[in-house]
Amino acid sequence: MSDQGKVSPARRRGLSDEVADRIREAVFNGAYAPGAQLREVELSAAMDVSRGPVREALRVLEREGLVHCEWHRGTTVTALSPEDVAELDSLRGALEDLAVRRVIARASDEDLASLAKAAEMMKYVTDAYEMVRLDIAFHDAVFAAAGHQRLADAWDGIRCQVHLFLLTRINFSTEGYLGCIPREHEELVTALRSRDTDAALHLFAVHRRHAVDVVAGNTSVN
Repeated sequence: MSDQGKVSPARRRGLSDEVADRIREAVFNGAYAPGAQLREVELSAAMDVSRGPVREALRVLEREGLVHCEWHRGTTVTALSPEDVAELDSLRGALEDLAVRRVIARASDEDLASLAKAAEMMKYVTDAYEMVRLDIAFHDAVFAAAGHQRLADAWDGIRCQVHLFLLTRINFSTEGYLGCIPREHEELVTALRSRDTDAALHLFAVHRRHAVDVVAGNTSVN
């Protein structure tokens, strides 16, 4: 049989993927704030790689919505507009409502214990950026417990943008943030464990609204 038509050998994880990981991590750590310029020359020098992998990495991050590339401005960390926030919030809400309903209907005690553990970890955090990471990790666990692969894939498609949105929120204000986030997630777990669909949907909506209100209140005056 001819080799034509056969699939080509799988490529190993490349250097550009590692570069993307490192840039993404820098964004999530706050080293590059929304709107910050990302210059290929500087990035390649800092990571001791050629500009090719950096260019490929930035394309990956652009597909994730973390960076924005324009020919006359170069590449910048995405700064979410009010329209971006509204679209992201509405889509996240639709996905999360389905996830919550499925968790309540089918999640095992082990699944719920994992959610409780994820919420418990937040009580010991003193850094806002780490709190954002744990917030995202909690919602990862909610989608995993929903037992719906395509739903999880849809969440994965906006996950980095939600992370960026929460970073935008703490960049505006961290007042009361480290205290309220663990409490809110503890309430979410309690509602899920009680299998109270209406209460859980309401609390998840309130949880999302708190962050949106902080961002909307600041972007509306800029």
